[in-house]
Order: sequence, then C-alpha cells, then structure tokens
Amino acid sequence: MSGEIADALERAAQKQFTQDPPKTIQARINYLMRQLGTTKAVAAEIGVTPDSVNRYRRGTRRNPPADIAARIDAAVRARWQPGVRRRARKQAIARGVTIETRARFGYKAAARTTDDGRFRRLTVKLSADHTRRLFEAREKGGTDQLLRDIVAEGFKETYFQDNGARAVGLSDVYLTNIDYLDIEY
Repeated sequence: MSGEIADALERAAQKQFTQDPPKTIQARINYLMRQLGTTKAVAAEIGVTPDSVNRYRRGTRRNPPADIAARIDAAVRARWQPGVRRRARKQAIARGVTIETRARFGYKAAARTTDDGRFRRLTVKLSADHTRRLFEAREKGGTDQLLRDIVAEGFKETYFQDNGARAVGLSDVYLTNIDYLDIEY
C-alpha cells in the first residue's frame, strides 16, 4: 500500500531504527534470504530472476541497476528491526503521533459560514485513539483515502474543535491536495 500517509508512517518507523540496515548488495540479499527463505521468494520480491539473486548473493554481481537497487533497499528496510518497530508503534499508540502537513482542508459547517477549502500548514498531535485507528487501518491494508479520513477526523477534533471547546457545528473535515506530510513518534 502506498500513499502520502502510509509513506510518512513508514519514514517515521525507519527513524526509530537503532542500527543501520546492511550496506552492500550482497549483505542485503543475504538478509532477504534469511527473512524470506528461498531464492524464488527474494526474486519475486525484488523483481529479478532467481539466477540474479544467486549472483548478488555470491558477490559475482555487485552493481545492480538503480531501480533494482532501490527495490532491494526498500525490501530490506520494510523488514528491518521488527522488534524496534513493534515497540515504537506501541509507544506511539499510547502517546499519539505528531503530524506536520501543508494541505488543503475543507469542511462542512453551519449555515452562514464558509466551507471553501484552503491550504493550511499545521502541526498537530493526534490523540491516542486516532493514532491507534491509523495504525490499525494501515496494517489491514486500508486505502489512502481511509487513512486521510482518519487523519482529517483527528485534525477536526484536536485542531478545529479544540477537543470540544469551539466549532461545535463543524461536521466533517476533508484533507486533500497534500503538499507534504511528516509524522513523528
């Protein structure tokens, strides 16, 4: 699954690493072999033939094309330090995540107010409940739109309504046209 929010969650998870992933192609392929088990599985994951995987593994081929090197790196990073990822996720769910974004926010509100979307640059700490829902939706393969809806709801309650202190008539907030989005936990 890919999208701005899913990518930001992955970048935030990678910031939690306590060690760098393997650097050489041979070490990366060997790590993938340990994780996936077979040459065929590694080949399918990175989009090459099993013979190419064996060449990278033995070190007879050391410089893959840039797109294949990027796929190898992404596959390694996606599986690197699962225990660290689990701990960081658990702590993030307990405390909430901070989202910094510049995006267009639109909303539905009471009569005689404007609901025209406009770009805003916001940094908001989501509640633990919204953070939990965000991680669960991502794990279950939720669409980018579902992740956007969860983030928009969190922004609505935390930023626009100030946890019930204002803008009570605000019913829906929409998050569109994301310029950038960064998540920290």
